[in-house]
Amino acid sequence: MAVYQVDEWLKHATGHLDASGVASARLDAFILLEDALKSDRAYLLAHPECTVQGSTLYQLEQRLQRRAKHEPLAYIRGKCEFFGREFVVTKDTLQPRSETEAMIALLKGAKLPKYPVIADIGTGTGALAITAKLEIPSADVYAVDIHQKALDIARKNAANLGADIHFYKGNLLSSLPTTINQLPLTVILANLPYVPDSYAINRAAQHEPKLAIFGGHDGLDCYREMFAQIQEFNTLPRYVLTESLTSQHKLLHDIATQAGYKLQVTDVLIQLFVN
Repeated sequence: MAVYQVDEWLKHATGHLDASGVASARLDAFILLEDALKSDRAYLLAHPECTVQGSTLYQLEQRLQRRAKHEPLAYIRGKCEFFGREFVVTKDTLQPRSETEAMIALLKGAKLPKYPVIADIGTGTGALAITAKLEIPSADVYAVDIHQKALDIARKNAANLGADIHFYKGNLLSSLPTTINQLPLTVILANLPYVPDSYAINRAAQHEPKLAIFGGHDGLDCYREMFAQIQEFNTLPRYVLTESLTSQHKLLHDIATQAGYKLQVTDVLIQLFVN
């Protein structure tokens, strides 16, 4: 029966991931080993003589093979971190990305009323909606997704993290309750599919749900539809935060402008529009 010491397995795993073209080979090997041994990195570095064997080694090797095929760590682990909190992740959702945390930072910096009403459109894991509620407890937060399995994961994350969110299944804004017109809606958070259909995504992204990634010929079909729906509200939401590629910024700006919005702040991927 094979037995590895910590330093031996790390060398073995790092070499395997390197050979497979995984850029973060050693870091990923450490993360997998930490999970398997339920120990943090400091402990493992201080105790290289610790061993991994038996069923633990078998499961660890299975996870290593999955990572070598460029499956995202979030799917292998069933979780990831967003804004300092742990979220359940499955292959029915995109993995929340650290770049998207800039949307929460812009939200918190906006001039909001005492009791803002926030809608997260295309919620996926619920990371944006839940984080918005936990960072701005006075907010009334709605979360929408067209996929039931994604909503199930978002509800699970909300329960795990103690966030009171209103969940709705449907296409963009169409499923929000009609009463939202009387509230009215303050902010829309929209990390919608924005990758052009012909865009070559990396090997890790190929494991993610395609309907949550690709957004038509130029990638902005969902945003066109969303801004058209926005104009049907009695009162336009004050802010709309979006995520898109840098090459799409001008076109997305034009779409938002036609709906009565102007660009207030732009980040590498995140844009804040105000009416």
